[in-house]
Parts: sequence; structure tokens; C-alpha cells
Amino acid sequence: MPLTYDEITTTLRAAGCVFAEDEAALLLGTGSDDLAGLVGRRVAGEPLEVVLGWALFCGLRIEIDPGVFVPRRRTELVVREAARLAPPSTDPVVVLDLCCGSGALGVALAHVLGSVELVAADVEPAAVRCARRNVGAVGGQVFEGDLDQPLPASLRGRVQLLVANVPYVPTEAIALMPPEARWHEPLVTLDGGPDGLDVLRRVAAVAPRWLAPGGHLLVETSEEQSPDAVDAFAAAGLVARVVVDEDTEATVVVGTLVSAPAGTIGG
Repeated sequence: MPLTYDEITTTLRAAGCVFAEDEAALLLGTGSDDLAGLVGRRVAGEPLEVVLGWALFCGLRIEIDPGVFVPRRRTELVVREAARLAPPSTDPVVVLDLCCGSGALGVALAHVLGSVELVAADVEPAAVRCARRNVGAVGGQVFEGDLDQPLPASLRGRVQLLVANVPYVPTEAIALMPPEARWHEPLVTLDGGPDGLDVLRRVAAVAPRWLAPGGHLLVETSEEQSPDAVDAFAAAGLVARVVVDEDTEATVVVGTLVSAPAGTIGG
């Protein structure tokens, strides 16, 4: 006999799932022939999005594979702010999504803006495989490699919106994260180094070579880290400011390239 809604809810609630009723409905909605297996995976601690095979982000279903970072709701602030900053033009907006994971940021921007030239990159092979499905569906490209290392030279000096969902959890704080993140998401997607800003600094440092004059870099961080993040952006030659959404407790640092660094365009 297939599991019922009440049976799934009871099982999930006993496992500590706070939103057991909602999760039960979503699992039933998969129509899977192995519903008991899906419930068992969730009870064992796998993120619900991984069990379902998708995450809801900016109203879109983004495909999620095992071993791929699950986009958080608070990160939607990056998309909203980037869309607000998009230049008014009849030409496609050039968007670069670094540390792209599933590709959620770039895909969401493609849907919001309507016409984009989207390029994404990630160092994790599993993320790249997943992102190629999501990003490919909106006509974008995904490259595999460390930060900007695999990007085509033709992109230099042309990016109008550079978004990056970098890891920003300090190394010592990883142990305090929920088990489903620690056990099922790659450490490289969580660990931001001693103060959580190692990757953010690297992204800020390389951003000017890719940004067009007037282009913007947007990176999520924590409110406590934002002053140091602003300093990192300034050190890279970007004019920085902080955007906060109190409802989702989201903090985004925005950096603008006022003028192109020497040798960037066509370099």
C-alpha cells in the first residue's frame, strides 16, 4: 500500500521536520513509485530540495542534484537588486554568474530581464552538470573551473551584471550549521575561510577585468561581514554600498565599476 499523507506527515514530524505537512504534500506531488524511498532520504537528513530534485527560487523551479548547493530564499535579494540595476537597452544584458552552483541566480535574472547573454562558471563538476541543464534552458553557457579562470577572453570588459553567491561562512562556524547543509552540500560551497570572506575578496579582485564601465558586482554576505566586504570591493577599485532586506535577513554588497581599468577592454 502506498504511504498516505498522514503517514508521511507523522514520519517527517517525528524526524524533526518543522514543516512536515508542507513537505508531505510536496513529496506526494512527485508521483514517485518509490515514495517510501523519498521519505526515507528526507528522514535521513537530505535537503528536501535534493530529494524533490528541484528548489523554488524567485518563483522558478531550479533543478537540484545531489551534491549541489541549494539556493536560499534570502539570496533572491541579489536577483532583485541586480534586476533593478540592469541598464535600459534593447540589447541583451550581459550577465556573469560566478560560483554559480545550480545556476539559480543567472536563470532567475534571465527570466526577470527577458533578454540576456548569460555566462556562468563553477569549480564543482556536479554543480556544472546541474547548471548546464538550468542555464542551457535559457540559452546560457556554463564553464568549469576556478572562479574566472575558464571564462572566454571575449567576455572581458563587457559584463554589465556580475552576480556571485560565494561561500561566506567562517571556517570555525561550519560546525554550527544545520546537518543537512554540512552533510549534503560540498564544503567548498560553504567555507569562506577564517573570516568568511576569502572567496568574496577573490571575486572582487577579478571583477574589474570583466565588468563594463558602469557595470555592477553583487555578492551576498552577512550584515556583520559587510563592512569588511565593502573594504574588499573598494580595494579592487569598485564603488561599494550595502543593501539589506530585513524580512529575509539578507545582506548584499554592490560594487560599481566607474571606469574601466587600463588594458581591460579588448585585453
